[in-house]
Amino acid sequence: MTPAPPVMTPLSLMYPLMASDLDELAAFGETVRDLALERLYLGQSLVVDTHQAFAHLAGRGIRVPAGTSVALTALRHPLDAAVQARSVALLTGRPVVAGFGAGDPDFVAALRGEPYESPLTAVSEYLSVVRRLLDGEAVEDFRGRYVRLDGGPLPLPHAAAAPCPRVSLGVGVLRPRMAHTAGQIADVAITLLTPAGHLREAIVPALARGAGSRGRPVPGVTAIVPCAVRRPGRDPRKLAFAAHAPHLSGEHYAAMLRSAGLDVDVSDPWAGAGALVDGGVFAYGTPEEVAAQLTGYGEAGATEIALSCAGVLLTEGPEAALADVRAIVEAVRDRAGRPAPVTRIP
Repeated sequence: MTPAPPVMTPLSLMYPLMASDLDELAAFGETVRDLALERLYLGQSLVVDTHQAFAHLAGRGIRVPAGTSVALTALRHPLDAAVQARSVALLTGRPVVAGFGAGDPDFVAALRGEPYESPLTAVSEYLSVVRRLLDGEAVEDFRGRYVRLDGGPLPLPHAAAAPCPRVSLGVGVLRPRMAHTAGQIADVAITLLTPAGHLREAIVPALARGAGSRGRPVPGVTAIVPCAVRRPGRDPRKLAFAAHAPHLSGEHYAAMLRSAGLDVDVSDPWAGAGALVDGGVFAYGTPEEVAAQLTGYGEAGATEIALSCAGVLLTEGPEAALADVRAIVEAVRDRAGRPAPVTRIP
């Protein structure tokens, strides 16, 4: 009997820079549209605001499902966060994943005067209020440790036009404790630089435990996977370093990678980049080899995989990065026995 082809985990695309070159961003949005990918993800941007960047794409006719990976809680009141997320859903006419994270402690301290003593509590309170606002509840007298609403009900008026597409709430997850919190409150857990084995053995079980403690469905998992196609003259370590030196210099990412068995030290991000390549966290090879590595993420519990070709984008430019995206997507679909799309999403 011929074995069944691997199940294809939905593919999305990450634009891995702060939004500034809007023509370049538009090329990524067009790639999501033309390849019929699941979603376009953008991180927190302090140049062109992430939500306004999605609105710009919609105004250019590029209306694709959007995701924030991740917006930082310290930058916005929960009411404004709910308004911004719903605005993107209304302007694009597509579902939105509104992903949030606590952010780097030093950055949070610069904004608040001190870091979150408990990022878990901060994220939990924040998403709880955002969800209630998105659900149309007039929230009042919420007295949390970090989120307080004392001045009477804060409603989020419902649009008078067509119903708003679904806004799903996401949480940036590195470690099992945050995964447990995500299981209690979120629709999606969003990971970056997380090895497939760590996802399977630590993150997914913690999500399930958190969801079980509240009697709610287990959230989906969006794994943002750095990748590149092997081509003449490319050094995968250089690509990984170009894309992720700041992450490899941060103790929160280094600690997660060490717990997953990688030899990473914040004092030597160049060696850490080699560990990403050697450990398969930076997916590199022929398109077929990269597709095989991505299959491993689906088998580990990812329900969505967002391709990030940041290393190629930063060293060779957007055309080279998107050429890799197209080659990898084609290989993944070939591996799953899925035909390429023949029509464009309007």
